[in-house]
Amino acid sequence: MKYKRVVVWFRNDLRVHDHAPLFSAIELSEEVIPIYCVDPRQFGKSILGMDKTGSYRAKFLKEAVDNLKASLQKLGGNLIILQGKPEDVITEFAVSNSVEAIFYSEEVTDEEIRVEQKLEKNVWKYGIRTEAYWQSTLFHIQDLPFPISQLPEVFTQFRKECEKFSRIQKTLATPKFIKFPDLGGNYKDFPELSTFGLKEPTSSVKSVLVFKGGEEEGVRRLQTYFWEQDLLKVYKETRNGLLGADYSSKFSPWLALGCLSPRYIYEEVLSYEKDRKKNQSTYWLIFELIWRDYFRFICKKHGNKVFQLAGIKNAVDNWNKSEERFWKWAIGETGIPFVDANMRELNETGFMSNRGRQNVASFLVNDLNIDWRWGAAYFESMLIDYDVCSNWGNWLYVAGVGNDPRENRYFNILRQAQNYDKKGDYIRHWIPELSAIPGFDIHQPFELSTSKLKEYGIALGATYPQPMVKYKAWI
Repeated sequence: MKYKRVVVWFRNDLRVHDHAPLFSAIELSEEVIPIYCVDPRQFGKSILGMDKTGSYRAKFLKEAVDNLKASLQKLGGNLIILQGKPEDVITEFAVSNSVEAIFYSEEVTDEEIRVEQKLEKNVWKYGIRTEAYWQSTLFHIQDLPFPISQLPEVFTQFRKECEKFSRIQKTLATPKFIKFPDLGGNYKDFPELSTFGLKEPTSSVKSVLVFKGGEEEGVRRLQTYFWEQDLLKVYKETRNGLLGADYSSKFSPWLALGCLSPRYIYEEVLSYEKDRKKNQSTYWLIFELIWRDYFRFICKKHGNKVFQLAGIKNAVDNWNKSEERFWKWAIGETGIPFVDANMRELNETGFMSNRGRQNVASFLVNDLNIDWRWGAAYFESMLIDYDVCSNWGNWLYVAGVGNDPRENRYFNILRQAQNYDKKGDYIRHWIPELSAIPGFDIHQPFELSTSKLKEYGIALGATYPQPMVKYKAWI
């Protein structure tokens, strides 16, 4: 053995299958101490006073950490949950418990990198080594057919070159046993949400799926979608749906926290293709995993440009800073039913379909001309499947300052509603009050006055507004 005692610092990799730091620690050390650190900065405030991590996202994270702890205990280990800045509290723990090395997953964006660097600097003073492992993508960074500095700026070129010249490494074996030392203490649980000033969210009866965090739930979702319901073969045809649990895989929340490994999903797709069916739909799920890879590598290439107003294109635009307009969009009171229905789903569940995200983002950016970073920050707070690279990469894309050969990604909201919610079922599901209005066209901007609303006896909490803008496709 190379080490007597190693800490495995879990971050956005909350699983025991295909886990490079954990696998290596067991191979190289006599004793392994898994740690998760609750960083208070993750629960601070961001743009416009938004919670950096909202209640739905925090609940999903808590469930994922709790499940990881249970999984480690089944293997003879445990999970030490610390609170505080990782660079400080992990250092203190490592020094006081004679740790010789710390293994962790490598991240690519600024906040996470700074924490890594500070931790490394702190522990090196005590002779404690650190090892960073790349494990968040389908294609390993070492297997790319080009250096990061020459990463293509167009996704199609990236995909084609990776598919032609790269290999996808096999998953690492799940540990059968972890030798965990007796540290002689009571091991804390993940804090209650109230610790961070958050309320426990309630599950909406209108939710398309009850999402629960953790590796166990992620694997169960895959088994259900692939094998029990046999839905992978129609994924490409149904993925743009809006209502129901199974129009898409819904793997993204578990991928975001690393409860599912992308390589594990890939291998399950290959098994499905061998045992059930191979078609465009089975390939398309892999295609989506490659998109996820691409955004992560783009973030590594461009650094903090992905968070800046001008984006990676350095495009200068005159963005509107109307907080009133932004919050009307955020709470689902724009007067455009398709936009409002999607935002209400997000606010009541922490989830929204990919089709919905593209539309509401386009509306905020292209119709309201609001600073796209405000929308990205709102998604960061609200989405249970928030992934820093995919979220900010997609917002760059829609805003026309990211990886897109076209200048902007404008979505005609009314046409989109007609195409994807032809009968208005989705809109009525999330704004059922609209069904009570005689003769109301579900696909048009909502222009009834407050007095007219009162005549119909409809109470929406706040008054349902007139459209915030003269909608381009409508006038």
